[in-house]
Amino acid sequence: MSSWHHTWPAPAKLNLFLHVVGRRADGYHLLQTVFRFLDFGDSLSFAPREDGRIVLGTALPGVPPDQDLCLRAARALQQAAGSKLGVDIHLVKRLPIGGGLGGGSSDAATTLLALNHLWDTRLPSAELQQIGLALGADVPIFIHGHAAFAEGVGERFVDVDLPPAWYLVLVPPVAVPTARIFGASDLRRDTPAISAAAWRPGMGGNDLEPVACRLYPQVAQHLAWLRQFGAAHMSGSGACVFAEFAGEAAALAAHAELPSGMHGFVARGHDRSPALALLSPQ
Repeated sequence: MSSWHHTWPAPAKLNLFLHVVGRRADGYHLLQTVFRFLDFGDSLSFAPREDGRIVLGTALPGVPPDQDLCLRAARALQQAAGSKLGVDIHLVKRLPIGGGLGGGSSDAATTLLALNHLWDTRLPSAELQQIGLALGADVPIFIHGHAAFAEGVGERFVDVDLPPAWYLVLVPPVAVPTARIFGASDLRRDTPAISAAAWRPGMGGNDLEPVACRLYPQVAQHLAWLRQFGAAHMSGSGACVFAEFAGEAAALAAHAELPSGMHGFVARGHDRSPALALLSPQ
């Protein structure tokens, strides 16, 4: 029962680049990206229930219960595994909603990983990823748990080992709906595909960035400020933007220069998800 006392991390992710290389017949966009985890994110704790109920102790403002990804993930696992057990879920939210850092997807993935362990349902990672994909395109990478070059709708992975880096991540005061960005008529959808073997750190940009900057000027403003320190990109469909630094001191120095009204955080990049590390320490 001691495992129930753990606090489970739900880390942020960055898209080091994000290209739209096509579109499927069903409307889903075909992507290429590299995911990297951060040592900053949400956290979850769980308490067992014997009545089979799944209860969220900390509802998110503006998110109806039937849309909450933690609840949906727990119910999907309960059904897939035929479990009779229930759970109380407590979420500490640090990642912005609509920020492009994968907060909701990471929460769902950590819920699946944790309850698969705590309920002793023992589903393999591939099956958890399939459950997660039905919840959102970014959920599988958090279950996969390693920095990766991703393709398809973001669910096919080739692991990559990335150089050490620290990131200054800025959080514009706006939530960006993913569907609005992908639905824009001026979104580029024909960037030439590259192979995972050909990609190197620093290659590529974010095809969603021009649309987000047009629709949400706050994103463009934060990017413009951050680019005084070098290359900067938007993560995912926004709104958060980031720049990479070789060391913590340089990232913290840049953070200290933030003008009034701008907010962000400094975090270290990780190739292995802190959530997966809790299940199998190395």
